[in-house]
Amino acid sequence: MAAEKASSNYRALVVNSIGADLHIEERSMPDAVPGSVVVRILASPVLSYQRDIYDGTRAYPFSTPIVGGCSAVGRVVFVGPDATVLQPGKLVWVDCVVRGRDDRDAVFLWGIHEGSTASSKKLAREVWHDGTYAEIARVPLENCIPLDEGRLCDNGNRGLGYSSRDLIYLWHLSVPFGGLRSIDVKPGETVVVCPATGGFGGAGTHVAAALGARVIAMGRNEEELARLKTFIGKGIPSAHIETVHITGDKEVDTSSLMAFGTIDAVLDLSPPGAAQSTHLLSAVAALRRGGRISIMGSVGLNIIDWNFLSNDLVAKAKLMYDREDLLLLVKMLEAGLFARGAGLVKTKHFALDDWQEAFDEATTYTGVGRIVAFSP
Repeated sequence: MAAEKASSNYRALVVNSIGADLHIEERSMPDAVPGSVVVRILASPVLSYQRDIYDGTRAYPFSTPIVGGCSAVGRVVFVGPDATVLQPGKLVWVDCVVRGRDDRDAVFLWGIHEGSTASSKKLAREVWHDGTYAEIARVPLENCIPLDEGRLCDNGNRGLGYSSRDLIYLWHLSVPFGGLRSIDVKPGETVVVCPATGGFGGAGTHVAAALGARVIAMGRNEEELARLKTFIGKGIPSAHIETVHITGDKEVDTSSLMAFGTIDAVLDLSPPGAAQSTHLLSAVAALRRGGRISIMGSVGLNIIDWNFLSNDLVAKAKLMYDREDLLLLVKMLEAGLFARGAGLVKTKHFALDDWQEAFDEATTYTGVGRIVAFSP
C-alpha cells in the first residue's frame, strides 16, 4: 500500500549537541518511501545510562542534531509501496539494531551509536538518523516486527493481558536472549547470569528460565537477588533459580557456584563500572569442561588464563541479537512462556517534555521487571 503525504506535524525530542540540554521540536510528517514504514510511537525505553550517552560521558559516536531513542512499540501509520504484510493500524515492535541491506558489517544502534564502519556511519548519518524519542518515526521496513495484538493484549481466555506499553519490556528481554542463543543454551542446562541485578541481567535470568534452563543469578545486592527470584518464580512457576552473593573474593565466589554442581554456560552482562570485579572470573572458573561464555558486557577480555585453555572453554562475543532471535522471542512471548499481564513488567512512563525526570528515574529504577519509557 503506497503512503500518502500527511499534513500534520509531530513532536520530537532533539539532541542539538553533545552535552547540551535536549529540547522539543515540531517537525513535518515524513513520507513512507520504499523500504520504510512510518510508525506512531506508543512507548520507547530509556536506558539507565541514557543521560551519559547524550552528555558525552560514554563518548558514543553519533552526529548531531539527532532525535534520540532506541527500540519502541508503535502502530503503523503509513507503509511504503514494497510492504506486503504490514498495514496501517498494525501493532509492531520497532527494532533499534539497523543493518546494511548490502553490507552485513554495517551495524549500528539507532539513536545511540553510529557503529564503527564507513558503511554504518553513512546509514546512521544520511538515511536512518533520527530515533524513536518522538511521536512519529520513519523506520526500516525490516525493523518492524508484527505483534499479534489480539493474543498479547486481550484479557479474555485467548489473550495474555498485556497493555501495548507493557510490551516495551521486549527491549530488556531481547538483548540477553541474543546472548543465550549465541551459545545455544538448552532446556535443563545450568547457566550463570552475571551480574543479574540490573535491568538486562534481571531480564537475562527471566529469559534463561523461560528457555527451561536452571539459572544461577550472581549479584552484590542480596535484597534485589531475593526480589528477582520471587518475581520470576511468580510469573514462571517452573523456574529453577539459585542466587550467589558476589563477595569480591574470587575463590569464595567460585566455590559458591560450584556447590550447585555442573555449570554449562555463563551469560556476561557486566557494565563498564565492573571492570575491577572478579565475578566473571569466578563464573568462568566454575564452568565444566567445554563450557560456553556469552560476552555481552564490558569486562570479558580478562578471562583467558590457564583454566580457560585447559578446560577447552568457548567464549562468544555478541552485540545485541540477530533478527531471527527477535522473531523467536516474540513467538515465545505470544506462546505465553513469560509471566502474563501485569506480572511481566512494571513500567514508569514519561512524556517527552519530562525527559530530565525520565533520565533521572532510569538511573535508579532498575532490576528485573522494571523499565522507564517515554510515551509520546
